Amino acid sequence: MRQGYEERPSRFDGAVVWTWTPSARPARPARTVLPDGCMDLIWTGGRIVVAGPDTRAFRVAPSDRGPSAAIRFAPGTAPALLGVPAHELRDDRVELAALWPGGLVRRLTERIDRAADPAAALERLALDRAAETAPPDPLTTAVADGLRRGRTVGQTAAQVGLGPRQLHRRSLAAFGYGPKTLARVLRLQRALALVRSGLPYAEAAAVAGCADQAHLAREMRDLAGTTLGAYFAPGEDAAAGANSDTPQPSGSRTTA
Repeated sequence: MRQGYEERPSRFDGAVVWTWTPSARPARPARTVLPDGCMDLIWTGGRIVVAGPDTRAFRVAPSDRGPSAAIRFAPGTAPALLGVPAHELRDDRVELAALWPGGLVRRLTERIDRAADPAAALERLALDRAAETAPPDPLTTAVADGLRRGRTVGQTAAQVGLGPRQLHRRSLAAFGYGPKTLARVLRLQRALALVRSGLPYAEAAAVAGCADQAHLAREMRDLAGTTLGAYFAPGEDAAAGANSDTPQPSGSRTTA
């Protein structure tokens, strides 16, 4: 069995399936997991947990969880599936049984526990649930797409035809926070991806939409609680932005 973190695109539109298999090697340092606008549905050893949208970074050690499988939903797509507004789960980790009937969750958990491929079984759960629920709000899906592409909140609001109050209210339900916060989170993720690709900090900041490198540094402190230099320091596994055993392009969550 391969160890560490692996991910693949999901058949669920816009989502990613990831797995974590602990290694037998000595424990590695804790890693920094940054906000990414996403929500995760995580199975680990008889539990299914929902990871809500984060507004701050946190540190997690490899020993904090055992073998896990999860599906990470694109911003704005999980609330319709789960039947709960995203802001109710902001910066939280909640047992699925707190959101869905306990008997149903027990049966689903047992099915995944028995599955030869828990990740595929969890993905099937999400796909089956999606077939029974309304799709995500197309307007907030367009909002996430516009902000991901670097449009301003004003430009995005005009594009989807929503006023400031409507946009804020619908963003809270879809993303867990307002559009300005989502824009900051997605912009930081763009900048960090550009740095990983080899761009200098200043150039990555400009391409991502920051005013300058100092602006990017402030966003890093505010959202990640660290500096660019510390985040990308040799030996810091979070240099890829993933809560994983090996560098990955996105970020998985902990059930802790």
